[in-house]
Amino acid sequence: MPEMITVGVFSTLLNISNSSFHCQGENQHVALTVFLCLVFFIGFLLNIFNLWVFCCRFPCWTSGTTLQFHLALSDAIATPVTPMMAVYFAVGNDWPFGQFLCQVKIALLSSHFYGSTIFLTLISIHRYATVVHFNRSCCIKQKVFVRKLCACVWCLLVIQALIYAILLPPSKEKGNSQCLSIHQNNLTDSYFIINIILFIFGFLFPFSVSAICYGRLANKLTNLNISTAKGLKVKLKSLRMIGVCLFIFGVCFLPLNVIRTLGVVLKKFYPLKCSVLQHIETAYYATWVLAGVNSCLDPVLYCFGSQNFREAFKSLRTGAIPYRKP
Repeated sequence: MPEMITVGVFSTLLNISNSSFHCQGENQHVALTVFLCLVFFIGFLLNIFNLWVFCCRFPCWTSGTTLQFHLALSDAIATPVTPMMAVYFAVGNDWPFGQFLCQVKIALLSSHFYGSTIFLTLISIHRYATVVHFNRSCCIKQKVFVRKLCACVWCLLVIQALIYAILLPPSKEKGNSQCLSIHQNNLTDSYFIINIILFIFGFLFPFSVSAICYGRLANKLTNLNISTAKGLKVKLKSLRMIGVCLFIFGVCFLPLNVIRTLGVVLKKFYPLKCSVLQHIETAYYATWVLAGVNSCLDPVLYCFGSQNFREAFKSLRTGAIPYRKP
């Protein structure tokens, strides 16, 4: 009987010890803050410039132009988050801006990252339909349909942003206020479930659709007649566009999704592996910076995917507004 009591007491003390022992976030290197600000600032300037070109230098928009405009818009909305993230890292992973701005941060980041993947996928489908089925009527080529489609996408992005902002509030962890952090112990299950949804529907599905479209497009291009200047131009432009788009998915978005998945799995099943979790957290923030590079690369797609955009850019030297038939 005394042995049973001793074992019970020891078990209780062990459970109390484990429940009170939680990993704490590690201070991030100043280089992370510098690169974060640099990447998003350059992306902001590029996308603001692109939005100005779309709005002020395009007398008429095509369906492709509409998709590119909304991609630039989804890239630009992440910029207000950058100063808050820089301060968050500078003060030692202690969120000083309160619950509302934390929810704004989550909403803007989710809309930015997954808006970019959705619009990149739609641009892939549009490019496939334009080149492979150039002589067929297709809804993705129609301006009215694409406008309605973009409106639906933004509605979905707003809904999911609000849901995530409500489900992932800031919390106090060992005196520090944590916002969208792997160390929020009361949100471990929420992060795990949300990550599964985001990985499948926010990355894997869009990437698969884009890869299929570009694979079939590349197959079509191998049979394209390049004896004419026009055929060679279309082929080169499309191949460059394929390369840039797949590079964005593979280099910008794949590491973010893989590292985040590793983090939530470790947090759920191996919560006491603090050293590993801290390294995963640092790697995750680094992939944020890498994902932000897509804001700088997306403008390259406009040059490959829109003759109108190239003409509008060239017209800046003369001050003339280019005219293209819708």
